[in-house]
Formats: sequence, C-alpha cells, structure tokens
Amino acid sequence: MAVLVYNRWSMEGITVQDPGLKDYINLQPRVVPRTGGRNAKFRFYKSNTFILERLMNRLMNSGHRSKKHKITSYPLTGKGHTIFNIMEDTLELIEKRTKQNPIVVVIKAIENAAPREEIVTIEYGGAKYPKAVEVAPQRRVDQALKFITQNSYQKSFNSKKSIVACLADEIIAAFQNSAQSGAIAKKLEMERQSDSSR
Repeated sequence: MAVLVYNRWSMEGITVQDPGLKDYINLQPRVVPRTGGRNAKFRFYKSNTFILERLMNRLMNSGHRSKKHKITSYPLTGKGHTIFNIMEDTLELIEKRTKQNPIVVVIKAIENAAPREEIVTIEYGGAKYPKAVEVAPQRRVDQALKFITQNSYQKSFNSKKSIVACLADEIIAAFQNSAQSGAIAKKLEMERQSDSSR
C-alpha cells in the first residue's frame, strides 16, 4: 500500500523537472513529516529529509530581513504541532484553489523560486568588488524555502490575513512563476545583479 502524505495526498508520478535539483529534493512520502533531526549527523543530511518537512522546519524560524527580526506571533513559537497544522491547512487551501495535487504545486514552486546565480564579494588588493557565481544545488533549495517563508510571514505580519492564506498565496504565485510572488521577485533580482557584475 502506498504511503500518503498527511494520509491524504499521493506522491505517485511526482518528479522534479529541474535536473540540478533532482538529487536534493527528497520525494519519499511520510504520513507525519517529522523525523526529529535523525539525519542531522550525516553529511548533506538535508537531501535525505522529505521536502515538506524542510519547509515546515523553515516555517518554525523565519529568520530576519535586513538584519531586523519581525515581531511575530504564535506560528513561530517552535511548536512542531502548530506548524504541522499550518502546513496541512495550507495544502488543503492550495488544493481547493488550484484543483491539483498540492504536493506538485509546492515542489514546482520551490523549483521556480530557486536562484541559479548570486553575488559574492571578492577583496583584491584592498578593493572589494562583486563577482557572479553559480549557486550550489543544496543552497538553491535552501534559498527558495527561505524566500517563500520570509515573504509569507512578511505579508501576514500586522495584517488580517493568516499565515495559512499568505503561505498558500506565495506558493501558488511561485508555482505560476508570477511577479506577485516575493520569492520569484527576489530570485530575479539576484540573477539581474549577477548578470550586471559578470
């Protein structure tokens, strides 16, 4: 019998289209995507963690924007069960809006939001200048998850919209490669800067 994600959604026939990310987005389904960090002692352990669990872990700590931590409410208390419910409600909302398997939508959104190039600062003879570099595949996935999470929390902060609605909006917009998505906008900005400093 096939394992269903959240005991509801099938992973059959779902593949990663981006060849660079194939080995870094784990599609092994879990009823409860919560391993408790059992792979953390192994190298490249993130690649062995189901992609939804990685997104849930990221949601438990949205990080900061411009070195300013946003004032946050209950979703960021680090409670695994709260995030588990948020993720389930988000997947339900995505399914309702797109009439598709929400796991397909999430994976395609991560692929679309993953930046291919970024800038590093090189110091040479006392002078600093930017240099465009290709992003490692593991980091591409990490960056995509970060952009999706941060933009969702930023939109739900001080607003009547819940984190579930904002996260669903962000994922659907990234899935459609829409400019409405903060993650896609950030990715394009990074690639534009890299292009100009080549």
